[in-house]
Amino acid sequence: MTYLSDLYIDGTWRPASSGDTLGVADPATGEVLARFAIATEEDCLDAVSSATRAFPAWRAMAPRQRAEILRRTFETLTAEQDRLIELIVAENGKAHADAAAEASYATEFFRWFAEEAVRVAGDFRRSPGGDKDLVVTHEPVGVALLITPWNFPAAMATRKLAPALAAGCTAVLKPAAETPLTAAYIVDVLRRAGLPPGVANLVLPHPAGPAVARMLAHPAVRALSFTGSTEVGRILLREASSSVTTCSMELGGNAPFVVLPGADVDRAVDGAMVAKMRNGGAACTAANRFYVHASLAAEFTNGLTRAMSDLRTGAGSDRRNHHGALVSAEERDKVARLVDEAVAAGAVAHFRAVAPDSGAFYPPTVLTGVQHGSTLTRTEIFGPVAPIITFDEVDEAVSMANDTEHGLIAYVYGPLEDALGVARQLDSGMVAVNRGVASDPAAPFGGVKQSGIGREGGFDGIHEFLETKYIALDALA
Repeated sequence: MTYLSDLYIDGTWRPASSGDTLGVADPATGEVLARFAIATEEDCLDAVSSATRAFPAWRAMAPRQRAEILRRTFETLTAEQDRLIELIVAENGKAHADAAAEASYATEFFRWFAEEAVRVAGDFRRSPGGDKDLVVTHEPVGVALLITPWNFPAAMATRKLAPALAAGCTAVLKPAAETPLTAAYIVDVLRRAGLPPGVANLVLPHPAGPAVARMLAHPAVRALSFTGSTEVGRILLREASSSVTTCSMELGGNAPFVVLPGADVDRAVDGAMVAKMRNGGAACTAANRFYVHASLAAEFTNGLTRAMSDLRTGAGSDRRNHHGALVSAEERDKVARLVDEAVAAGAVAHFRAVAPDSGAFYPPTVLTGVQHGSTLTRTEIFGPVAPIITFDEVDEAVSMANDTEHGLIAYVYGPLEDALGVARQLDSGMVAVNRGVASDPAAPFGGVKQSGIGREGGFDGIHEFLETKYIALDALA
C-alpha cells in the first residue's frame, strides 16, 4: 500500500519546509510503514494563514453546497471502506473487526453533518416590550484547530472535521504522531470530493507543544477542539485562555461498569466484553472499573474469564484475531506496570491470556481482589485489563462509581427500573443502560467534571463551531 505522508496546506501536498520526517510504524510488527513530514512552526502558521484566507468564501458558500461536499466524502469513504480499514490496522495495530467498526462509525459523521449543515436553526420574534424584533442567528466561529489522538485515528478526525466544515469554519487538523496516515487519507478524500483549497489543512509538528501554542496564539484561530488526556487538556485550556478561544474538550475517562443485584449475568458479561475490549480497551469510553454485587461476583468473574479466554490475540492483518496490538511498546509497558503494581498491592491475576512475544501486545487480563481507591481504579488503563471490585449495597456502588475526577461515561446492568435509578445518580455525561456501547453520530458525546467541555456529534456537535448572533430590528422601521 502507498501512503500519503506529506503536509496538506492550501490545497497542496508538500513536504515539511525543514525536510524532516517521522517514522510511522506498524505496532504489531515494528515495521516502518512510511516517513511522515514533520511540520515546522512556520509550516503550521502557513496552514493557519491558508485557512484564514479560505474562510470568507467558505462561510459564504450556501449550506447546501457545503453539505454536498460532505455527502460526496461520505460516499467515497463508504466505497473505499476496505482501504480505510487497512490503514487503521496498519498504523494503529487494532484488530480488523475493531478497525471495521471504527471505519463505519467515522464515515457516518460526514453523512450526519451533511444533513445538519442545512438545518441550523435561528429565531425571529417580537420583543416582549413590542419596540423591536429579535433576530437570532448562528454564524461560523472562524478557523478551527482540531487535535486528535491515536486510538481512533479515523473517527476522531471525522467527528471534528465534519461539524466544523458543515458549520462554515475552515480547519487545521493535527493528528497524533503515531497515526497520521489515516488522517491524511481522510483529508485527501475531502479534496477529491471538491473541498476548496485552504478549507482543511493537515500538519504534524513533533514535538507538538510549541507549534500548537503558536497556532493557538494566532488571532484567526477562534476554536479549539481537542481529544486526549486531561493533563494535556488542562495545558491547552490555559493557553487558549490568553486569546479567549472557544474550546471543546473530550478528555480522559474512568468509566465504572456497575452490575446490580438481579442483573442478567450473561447479558452483563456480553456487555462487559464490548465495553472493555472494544478497541482492545484503548478507548476513553472503555469500562475501567467493574463494580459487581457480591451475590453475582463469582458468576460474573467466571463468565468474563470464559469470554476473555475465547479471544485470539494477534496482528490485525489476520482477520481471525479478535484482539490486536496496542499502539506502541510504550503503551504496552504502561499497562503492564499498572497490572504488576496492582498485583504487588494484593490484587489477584484471576486470568491472563497468551499474547505474541513480539510486537506491542498485552494479553486480556481479569483481576480480582482489587481495592476501590487503588492506583488501578484511579488510572485510565487504556488496555485489555478488567479489575473487579465487589459491593454489598447499591448506594456504596454509586458512591464508588462517582469517586473520580472524571465523568465521561458509565455502564449499568440490572433490572430496568433499578438501572435507570442508578443511571440518574451517576456523575457522567453519558450512561449506557444494559448495553456495552453508547456512541452514535446522532447522539451528543461528551463528559462532565474533568472529562471535558462541550459535546461532539448529535445536534450539539455543529454548535461547537457556531457563534450565536442577536440582531435587534427596530419594529417602527
